[in-house]
Amino acid sequence: MSKLVVNTLGISTVGIASYFWGRSSSSPSSTVVVEPPTSNVPGPFNNGSNKVSSSSFDASLIRPQDFFKYGFPGPIHDLETRSEFVSCYDRATRNPYWVVEHITKDSIQKNKDVDRKNSVFKEDESIPLKFRNRLRDYFRSGYDRGHQAPAANAKFSQEAMDETFYLTNMSPQVGEGFNRDYWAHFEDFGRRLTNKYDSVRIMTGPLYLPKKGEDGKYRISYEVIGSPPNIAVPTHFFKLIVGESNGDEKISVGAFVLPNEKISNDLPLTTFQVPIDALERSSGLDLLQKVPYYNKKDLCREVKCEIIVRDFSKINSSSNLAGLPAPKK
Repeated sequence: MSKLVVNTLGISTVGIASYFWGRSSSSPSSTVVVEPPTSNVPGPFNNGSNKVSSSSFDASLIRPQDFFKYGFPGPIHDLETRSEFVSCYDRATRNPYWVVEHITKDSIQKNKDVDRKNSVFKEDESIPLKFRNRLRDYFRSGYDRGHQAPAANAKFSQEAMDETFYLTNMSPQVGEGFNRDYWAHFEDFGRRLTNKYDSVRIMTGPLYLPKKGEDGKYRISYEVIGSPPNIAVPTHFFKLIVGESNGDEKISVGAFVLPNEKISNDLPLTTFQVPIDALERSSGLDLLQKVPYYNKKDLCREVKCEIIVRDFSKINSSSNLAGLPAPKK
């Protein structure tokens, strides 16, 4: 097992891979089951006479479930199916838990009748007002309204693109150096994978990871924006990418975690690749559990995982996308 590397500022750009790979699961054979001491096991109620109380109590009178007659408190996962993606919204953080997309080589081709300029950010009225992220919450926050399912992946219809602008598809992201730079190049990498795979499925979402304090203890701390402050600013973001080829049971899988901060475009994308099981533990999500291990291939061994630094403001057509990098030798 590799050494756990976490600097005092938390899990930074250079610490992602070592932190996650260092938390990989150990083999089942190394698991030790420790039985609790019998002296700590509660025994029958004793009234002090060393005899078990003969008084009887009707346990059926205790009904904690009757609280629900006042209404079930939750948590409630607001699941919404859109044209290009499915989203699951977290009412506590006002961020999506995750969004899942499906793109193909044809679906990302630009429709001449689709224009991003016609899409506007909008609140999701399906979310109760008290749990909704609001347009005003981002005003002068210092963060971009960062798409989790990018608009550029939904060019096949205006409706599909418009749906990516719901605030339930947004998380606060650092703008310059991240959302408008490295993250955008990373999203482009996902689209270029459609040159190799018939289907590309992408799960994206926020993470709130611990950092080490001056006292040597680890704590999870994140900024909250809004009026009143109620939208959590994620410390990191993840993408789980799955490449599928028609007629092949095997899938190519890559998991990546990036810090929500400025990232140099010189850093290799593989810097941010992490084991799937480590991502599961950090996100609380059960990922690809129905796929046998022998049907999962490492995406970055099938293709060269790298970003191409481009000026996306000058891209008018997805036909300009560069070809997929060659596989590793």
